[in-house]
Amino acid sequence: MSAPLLEAVALWKRFPGVQALAEVSARFGAGEVVAVMGENGAGKSTLMKVLAGVHAPDAGEIRWEGRAVRMAGVAQAEALGIAFIHQELNLCENLSVAENIMLGREPRWGGCWLDRRALRERARGALERVGLAVAPEVLVESLSIGQRQMVEIARALAREARLVIMDEPTSSLTSGEAERLFGVVGELKAQGLGVVFISHRLREVEAVADRVVVLKDGRNSGSLRRGEIGAERMVQLMVGRDLDPARRRPWEVATGAVRLEVAGLRTRAWPGQAVSFAVRAGEIVGLAGLVGAGRSELARVVAGVDRAVGGAVRVDGVALPPGRVGAAVAAGLALAPEDRKEQGIFLEMSILENLALPGLGRMQRGGFVRSGQVAALGARMRDLLGIRAAGLEQAAGLLSGGNQQKVVLAKWLALGPKVLVLDEPTRGVDVGAKAEIYRVVEELAAGGAAVLMISSDLEEVLRLSDRVLVMHEGRLAGEVGRAALSEEAVMALATGTFCP
Repeated sequence: MSAPLLEAVALWKRFPGVQALAEVSARFGAGEVVAVMGENGAGKSTLMKVLAGVHAPDAGEIRWEGRAVRMAGVAQAEALGIAFIHQELNLCENLSVAENIMLGREPRWGGCWLDRRALRERARGALERVGLAVAPEVLVESLSIGQRQMVEIARALAREARLVIMDEPTSSLTSGEAERLFGVVGELKAQGLGVVFISHRLREVEAVADRVVVLKDGRNSGSLRRGEIGAERMVQLMVGRDLDPARRRPWEVATGAVRLEVAGLRTRAWPGQAVSFAVRAGEIVGLAGLVGAGRSELARVVAGVDRAVGGAVRVDGVALPPGRVGAAVAAGLALAPEDRKEQGIFLEMSILENLALPGLGRMQRGGFVRSGQVAALGARMRDLLGIRAAGLEQAAGLLSGGNQQKVVLAKWLALGPKVLVLDEPTRGVDVGAKAEIYRVVEELAAGGAAVLMISSDLEEVLRLSDRVLVMHEGRLAGEVGRAALSEEAVMALATGTFCP
């Protein structure tokens, strides 16, 4: 057997209070797609960052084409042919597609003047390899998330990468964009490149992976060859127990009076479309639609983050003043936003500070914060959502993505909201954490709260929703009741194929 392109041999890596990797080994070859899986905090991202030169291992060995190498930094990894495409895309939105692709490797006349013609031609060649039909001169800020993902891959190819690491590449993509990405992955494999594919979506891994490497608690948990790859086996290796992510809520769900009422609401994104609906106590209502349909914009207006162009939002029959988050929170309405790092948590603050912040006014006496109440709240929410950390004083920015998401949810759940609006609540979250989040959301609804859930994961929508509202181009295209719920029914409305 020929030597793999890249091999990790008994790698160890420790951060303050956390043993991130413990004797982890893995092989990644040319012309194959290897999926790396595990729960949030299992060590996937740390392993990739060590292999890509972001972090130096404490012990162990990295081999490139059978030869031991010491990664002195990202530049050395890139020089070898390793490209790391992060979950949060690293593009300069104010630059053109060509300038992003060739950034740091711009062709020049006489070593001084920028050769714009050569810049465009080299970028065009990389774009053709990923099948992205956009002009090299177009600004990145005008592209969709899916197109930006392809620009990232094109940039890796322009750097003559031989091994491409993709961290959650479909987390922000529509189903159509994801399918296109899978085709590109297949093309890269056919061209002899190695692809490392990190994803929490089991069906994606089943579709693209030749092998699966599973990590658990910073250690190797097992591996699967192509014929062995299946959802049950992957889940067992990841979490050490059986889960049933497809289990649906009980058919008969007791619902009460209307808790959230949206009447003729118009957003700045779609000022010509008025949206009306209601969510009752004890009900989980899914809000589905394609990216750009106006779901997140609607959620932000409902929660008072953005001001409405027109219409009204009522909680328990009482109208909320438009564009006032504090009034919405005081009325019992909370929003867990789509972008957790930019809008959901303070990365530099501790877990405990993040958890306590929304309800800090409730834990004061005489102008002083009661530290005992804060500590008790933190411990309770940590246990409720299974937040994995070295301690509650750990900075939120040092948590895995899934645990950051749990903190976002926990800080609002601590208030006991009457209405909870969830925007992509499990994006970038592993199957075990998903099950925990589903349980908590169901318990919240069972306690009488109204839940409005936005999700691009149709399996999740079908799993949790009592009924589904579907948006298309800023308007409600229709509603699908529980008895008729199916991916086909939702997508027909989302794409405008069926318009009542």
